[in-house]
Amino acid sequence: MKASAFVYPWDVNGDPEAPDRIAALGVRQATLASAYHSTRALTPRHPHHRIVTARHAAVLYPADARWEGRTLRPWPAGDWAPGDAFGEAARALTAAGLEVHTWVVLAHNSRMGEEHPGTSVVNAYGDRYPWAPCIAQPATRAYLVDLAAEAAVRPGARGTELESLGWYGLAHLHAHDKIGGVTLGDAGQYLMSLCFCPSCREGYGRHGQDAGELAAAVRAALEPVWRGAPSDGGWAGVEKLLGEEKAAATRAWRDTTARTLQEEAVAAVRAAAPEGFQVLLHADPVPYHCGANAGVDPAHILSVADGAVVPCTGGAGLLAPFAEQNRTGAVLAANFTVVSGMGGSPGTLARDARGAAALGASELRLYHAGLASDGDLDAVRDALAGL
Repeated sequence: MKASAFVYPWDVNGDPEAPDRIAALGVRQATLASAYHSTRALTPRHPHHRIVTARHAAVLYPADARWEGRTLRPWPAGDWAPGDAFGEAARALTAAGLEVHTWVVLAHNSRMGEEHPGTSVVNAYGDRYPWAPCIAQPATRAYLVDLAAEAAVRPGARGTELESLGWYGLAHLHAHDKIGGVTLGDAGQYLMSLCFCPSCREGYGRHGQDAGELAAAVRAALEPVWRGAPSDGGWAGVEKLLGEEKAAATRAWRDTTARTLQEEAVAAVRAAAPEGFQVLLHADPVPYHCGANAGVDPAHILSVADGAVVPCTGGAGLLAPFAEQNRTGAVLAANFTVVSGMGGSPGTLARDARGAAALGASELRLYHAGLASDGDLDAVRDALAGL
């Protein structure tokens, strides 16, 4: 199976041994970040640093003239990825024999929410989620589509993987996070992720719902959850809490909003890309799920993109709905965390990869070549050699 390792430019730039070390894992591809959210990352082998702090969401290359005069525009990286950090790393990885694909994070941007708070998802209580741009707003959609095209089609890249191309909600790896005191469950997470910004309020109205009454219904539905009552899992739990009619209206609005954005973004990437450029989405087969792996309808997304990157750490079951709808040989990449300290299991990678292949995976994605320890990388190397 073809395997690719995720990499940041700062893992490579300034470390002349990094490209060959990554290639020696047995991967054929490097999925290299070109637009990324804020993070704090360990670099355990870099000769000049051990911690990189990316203070805000940024593009890791010089943005072009398309953004001149626009209110919403990507921010350049600071000292953590100066200049054309992506281009420098891509050239080094290519010289080591690796095929480079871009890794583009889209609707996940805390700086946008801080500087332009009106762009953020607003929950039924009026709380804003600055990390989550609302994908229903026209200006935000235009920004995301143009960012997808620019950040995906970088010089030397043979394809792209688009992350967070859909709704982002409550769940977020926030600094010093303290929201786990109440177990929301699948249904509670959905209700707390519903947006009530002006664009979404108008959207609910198109589906027969008064937005004020709907927000009140969401708050009432959540009251038992705040008191500690367990919420049922799955969509049935949402319907039980909110009522079937209201639940269906929210889905109708949100599903259409996400699907059309995905179609527009993929079309924009293809219009900007050379022939044969591969476009994959990080995706979850449950359409109402939010987050980095956007909730999608598998049949729809496999008709739009060239395939999906599917989270498989802890089990590869999410592959099955995609495999059932894969009529054209689209790429299904099983994404495994291979960093032990982050919940990965590199020691079982060979077994896990075979299990994923049995469920329909055609490729592997390994998170993350820069973050993993030497021992984790040794286990990855052994596993890929055995495959």
